Amino acid sequence: MLDYRIHSFLAVCHTGSYTHAAEILHVSQPAVSQHIHQLEKYYGQTLFIKNGRGVEATPAGLILQQAFETMENDGERLKAEIRSLLPGKTLPPLCFGCTRTIADYVAPQLLALHLQHYPNEQIRMHTGNTHELVDLIDRGIIDFALIEGPFDSSKFDSATFSHEAFIGIGQAGKAPQTITDLLDKHLILREAGSGTRELFERHLAAYDVHVSDFAGVIELSSIPAIKACVAAGTGISFMYRVAVEKELSLGTLVDITPQNFAIEHNFSLIWQHGSRYNKRYLALLTSWRELYNNMR
Repeated sequence: MLDYRIHSFLAVCHTGSYTHAAEILHVSQPAVSQHIHQLEKYYGQTLFIKNGRGVEATPAGLILQQAFETMENDGERLKAEIRSLLPGKTLPPLCFGCTRTIADYVAPQLLALHLQHYPNEQIRMHTGNTHELVDLIDRGIIDFALIEGPFDSSKFDSATFSHEAFIGIGQAGKAPQTITDLLDKHLILREAGSGTRELFERHLAAYDVHVSDFAGVIELSSIPAIKACVAAGTGISFMYRVAVEKELSLGTLVDITPQNFAIEHNFSLIWQHGSRYNKRYLALLTSWRELYNNMR
């Protein structure tokens, strides 16, 4: 259970206002101001500065916000664990998230193997793009996530789950020599916020190419839909090889990665920086990594 001053501090961080924080906490605005003053006196730093009609956290305030949010979320997990010791209660579920590529093409077999070892474990898995899952961790909705996109390493601890090839896919035809050989095609991409898309755009930029340079761009949030469109001749796409292994083996899609455009990227497990559950997440990662390597 967090100190009442920390609750006031986090409420100000989230609302950008002492008045709105007081309304949320059902206390007076002077009480919130006093709580912040006490924290500033204890840490010897100004924690908020005025920004228009509201306030924003100083660098010292941002450091405390990250630490206090981790403490808050860990506290909720700890409370659930303690309550599970009561008669008739069960352990809280394994609550995590996966980006869509991992959720659709890695997690099903991985969880089946996991449950062979822990048959009584409850599982609650959320699916979303990297941006969405990072937000769920921040809000304490999930404990950790397996992601493919970039993240803020100052806010999250992480470890590598796997190394994955990222390839171009299309219909049968002449293999392109360079990425510019594909610019006359329609490009089918995931939505903004997707780690898959961000990785691809970063790699394009290294060759001074932008998605707008292609003949056209189609955005789809569904990987199966993207693959179906490519198979139908709508255009080309780029995605992790693990998502198209079946289609490549059947010949319904082919690898059209240009010779100079090979990409390999990590799938990572991330969790809040400084979490007291750090060792638990690393142990789970080690187990899952071994299971996944045996699957391949």
